[in-house]
Amino acid sequence: MNITEFKMPKMGESISEATIISWLKNVGDFVEAEETILEVATDKVDSEVSSPVSGIITEIRFQKDAVVGVGEVLALIDESQKSKVESRKLENSSIENKSVTPSAVEVTLSKTDNRKLTTNLSAFISPLIISIAQKENLSIEELQTIPASGAEGRLQKSDVFNYLKNRKYPLQSKPITDNRQPTTSSFPKPKINFIEGKDRIVEMDRMRKMIADHMVYSKQTSPHVTSYIEVDVTNLVNWRNGNKDKFQEKYNEKLTFTPIFVDAVAKAIVDFPMINVSVDEKNIIVHNDINIGMATALPNGNLIVPVVRNANEKSLSELAKTVNHLAEASRNNKLKPEEIQGSTFTISNVGTFGSLMGTPIINQPEVAILALGIIKKRPEVITTSKGDEIAIRSMMYLSLSFDHRVVDGFLGGSFLRKIGDYLEEIPKYTF
Repeated sequence: MNITEFKMPKMGESISEATIISWLKNVGDFVEAEETILEVATDKVDSEVSSPVSGIITEIRFQKDAVVGVGEVLALIDESQKSKVESRKLENSSIENKSVTPSAVEVTLSKTDNRKLTTNLSAFISPLIISIAQKENLSIEELQTIPASGAEGRLQKSDVFNYLKNRKYPLQSKPITDNRQPTTSSFPKPKINFIEGKDRIVEMDRMRKMIADHMVYSKQTSPHVTSYIEVDVTNLVNWRNGNKDKFQEKYNEKLTFTPIFVDAVAKAIVDFPMINVSVDEKNIIVHNDINIGMATALPNGNLIVPVVRNANEKSLSELAKTVNHLAEASRNNKLKPEEIQGSTFTISNVGTFGSLMGTPIINQPEVAILALGIIKKRPEVITTSKGDEIAIRSMMYLSLSFDHRVVDGFLGGSFLRKIGDYLEEIPKYTF
């Protein structure tokens, strides 16, 4: 046997270890020389590692998420099997060529593309950085605000440690000292009934794990209160239907409801600036900029919040252009790190999925989040010059979840009602 040791390569002068993201080959698989068989991540970059030789993988010594030092043996490759495999491939080549159809090639390419899209989606945050963030209680939003000095906008360990050293307003509050004895629940953890052969296990990817941690942290940090109002958006719907073609012709941008919603929220924040704040222990940080985050679903099912910066200073055409760009970049996994940082208030359009209303979780370190339900036509009693009449109106529910530490019912309710008032008015945009 001619066994070659496949070692963790050196990826830079200052890099001494890397984390395994995934193996692209298994034990028993044949690999060509220079074929990518492993994806690893350092504190600077995610990389694909190629095989130095052709042969059969006989042993894999480290699995996914393992941190491996440079020079350590990752796997063993038997080069003596190369000639046998290649002769077998030659014998079957004509049969394989006949069996491959254009549709089969398309499926293969599609699968490869999907893998790359998923990999590139969070490529600027390495597993090592994520592990540091978890130890230091850094949320994904705070992590993404740290200036990165690595190649292609990658965060390095030094970037995170420098940030922590000078962290003026940590988003994770210090633990409250409590001299009472901790109470433990006597209720046992519910058993999950797993049926072998029917049920399946899907491991959370890195982004989903961070989202889960962020949601749990938000519920543990902020006492959530949710208020609701119902809004008659008939005037808005009619105005938009009558002007969307003219708008697109003039600005070459689609006029959806989202930029109008963002505009209404930004105007209401100007009226109630204490909604646009963050909490730092006993201090309230009032933000001057009004940066509206838009909770957006990614193609892989995860959630991301691209940001419309200085929304109160933008015209409707500028808002439409920004919103359309962020939506398109989200769908194609092309959002830049700076496009998902620095939001001060977030909206979530749950009506996109047909939901009547929602109770969203606050996007820390913000103190409120707005959910917009589906716009639905139904008969309503309205007051006219002839008295009360029944008419078909376009109705929508708005719900505001807010942090009751700093937002009381009066402020939360007044702010929500103000958004509703702006949406019920006949739009006065000119273009």
